[in-house]
Amino acid sequence: MTKVYPNASFTGSDAIISERPPPKLLVAADTREETVLTVWKKSLLFNCNGFTVFDGKGDLVFRVDNYMEGNKGEILLMDATGKPLLTIRRKKMILGDNWLVYEGETLVNPRFSVRKSVNILNNKCLASVISGNSNNRNNNIVYEIGGSYSQRCCAVFDDQRRLVAEIKRKVAVRGVAFGTDVFRLIIRPDNIRTEFAMALVILLDQMFGSSRR
Repeated sequence: MTKVYPNASFTGSDAIISERPPPKLLVAADTREETVLTVWKKSLLFNCNGFTVFDGKGDLVFRVDNYMEGNKGEILLMDATGKPLLTIRRKKMILGDNWLVYEGETLVNPRFSVRKSVNILNNKCLASVISGNSNNRNNNIVYEIGGSYSQRCCAVFDDQRRLVAEIKRKVAVRGVAFGTDVFRLIIRPDNIRTEFAMALVILLDQMFGSSRR
């Protein structure tokens, strides 16, 4: 029997979930590998909400420990050692909220902004990702996210409509039923940075974590 996080320490009481680690899949007719991560919507810290992310070997890759109720204005994505990788900050706007993503803990020159879709004519689009600050006049969309986050079935496409990342339900084995708190993040790292893809997961949870989309 293996664990969702076999090589990570955990302070909670519900630490064991029976599961086989996800394999790494090869891109057809190519030697490049996809990165397949297991995302668990739970913090490694006791009494703290967040995310814990593992690779196919069960090693800790990312963690979010400051994702607290009442403190959703700013979220920090860290690596396994606790080093800040990205800071996500919410920005309230008249026509819906916007989220800015910064490198490390700096809050200047955001790498990209993410906006929840409010287009009723295109209900398949969940969110759009724009390079830099959303206040820039040149709002070219670099990524678009579609699908249903509540069903853990989402796809991220770049500006050339190439699939760069996917969110999929975790396949249950040996009778173990996984809910929506444990799922897979499949990334094509040649087209999107792995930490950027994880930031999009966090933002989808911010937008649709309690909705039906």
